[in-house]
Amino acid sequence: MAPPPSPLAFIPFVSVENMMRLVHHFGIEAVLRELTDAIEADYLRWSRFEKAPRLASHSQEGVIELMPTSDGDAYAFKYVNGHPSNTAKGLQTVAAFGLLARVDTGYPLLLTEMTLLTALRTAATSAMVARRLAAADARVMAMIGNGAQAEFQAIAMKAIVGIEEVRLYDIDPAATRKAARNLEGSGIKVVACETSQDAIEGAQIITTCTADKAYATILSDNMVGSGIHINAIGGDCPGKTELHRDILDRATTFVEFEPQTRIEGEIQQMDASYPVTEFWKVLSGEVEGRTDPRQITLFDSVGFAIEDFSALRYLLGKLEGTEFFQQLDIIADPDDPRDLFGMLQRAA
Repeated sequence: MAPPPSPLAFIPFVSVENMMRLVHHFGIEAVLRELTDAIEADYLRWSRFEKAPRLASHSQEGVIELMPTSDGDAYAFKYVNGHPSNTAKGLQTVAAFGLLARVDTGYPLLLTEMTLLTALRTAATSAMVARRLAAADARVMAMIGNGAQAEFQAIAMKAIVGIEEVRLYDIDPAATRKAARNLEGSGIKVVACETSQDAIEGAQIITTCTADKAYATILSDNMVGSGIHINAIGGDCPGKTELHRDILDRATTFVEFEPQTRIEGEIQQMDASYPVTEFWKVLSGEVEGRTDPRQITLFDSVGFAIEDFSALRYLLGKLEGTEFFQQLDIIADPDDPRDLFGMLQRAA
């Protein structure tokens, strides 16, 4: 008979089912507020983290990426894909999982689904930036692209920024109907629009989140007036943009990690000399954010590993005292660390 696993063999695993249970238990707005604060806290210690553009494997169908980072005490990585054609096959465009580990021993601390968690952390990051860069009285958001991210973005902007109305547009009317239906009862006024131009009417924040991996013009220059904050979250790989470059010429642009955004973001359209500010500098007080009510601010967001690290660290803390995880037997733990073969033999 095989010897039973020791306690050191187990780590908590959060399944999709348990992630949903956890969010409903604590409340999605509370989770988004707390997650926003967790991401901001890690941005405030930006210099402690290892930073590099994510490792991406591109194919004709999409991209598969690994996103690692460490603060010296803990290490995290996320596996994530982006395959826009998946929805036509009944599959998610994005699927992800992630791991948090101790640096001193290399032992994992947490394994979790990250499809839902990525949607939550992306929305929390958007809201964290918007509460610093958008006009203080911003109450209306346009959401261009009403796919899997849309509702998370709207609820995060309500919970953290104070948005009261979201104006929805998607080239697929069914996506807009889906988002409007899901936002019923959220406390947000929802307006379904027939064109992107209609959607941005009266909006102080414009969020773009479309899936096609191409140089697209979701927003043209004449659509963006003064004082707007643009939350451009659809760009995530080389060859994919959503904004006309003339908008970038007029905007003050903020990014997560400049070397990665130069490869994947809206600014891939621009010369290497195009000025950008890494957002952590705004939080630290090194650089001002919005300096003029007429200023156009742009968050050219592609997603960065530190945000995933924050989400994993936050999730691990929320698990304490709950039943929203399973113990997964994943680490071999022989009685004698040098006798891995003997442990195998004793299981015969």
